[in-house]
Amino acid sequence: MDVLNHCWKNVETADAIFAMEGTHTGEQSWLYAAIDTETKLLLDVAVFGRRGTDPVAAFLHGMAEKHDLSEAVFLVDGYGYLTALARLDLSGRLDSIDRNFIEKWFHTLKMRIDRFYHSWVGSRASVRRWLEQFMHYYNQQRPHQSLNNRTPAEEVLN
Repeated sequence: MDVLNHCWKNVETADAIFAMEGTHTGEQSWLYAAIDTETKLLLDVAVFGRRGTDPVAAFLHGMAEKHDLSEAVFLVDGYGYLTALARLDLSGRLDSIDRNFIEKWFHTLKMRIDRFYHSWVGSRASVRRWLEQFMHYYNQQRPHQSLNNRTPAEEVLN
């Protein structure tokens, strides 16, 4: 079974702000991420120049092109996500209490790349490339205690 072709059931999404310091001027960007709550597989990460329903819809559309989301229920923390999900005919519900896997992932990201989280020297494209590499590491190489020291990819394939 290909990890990308798996049919996802429970997906958490969230966003966080971080500063990017370019050569001429600092700018803020928003990091969007989604994780499967059962396997802990990080499904996607994206960087946008602003926060709102349109970037969320673009993020979710990009995920839908990569993954089977037909049975996914998104656990979200804001109405902007619900609006974006409705635009794309995806299911979701507000859940600001039980949503913790994605917040744990953001914490892991912050711990691993402390300097990056606060500021990044370079372009959004370089941030995207770095995040793709980090996502591969997180899914394919980093064992998780909650998965009996298996990686999320191993959990999906078992």
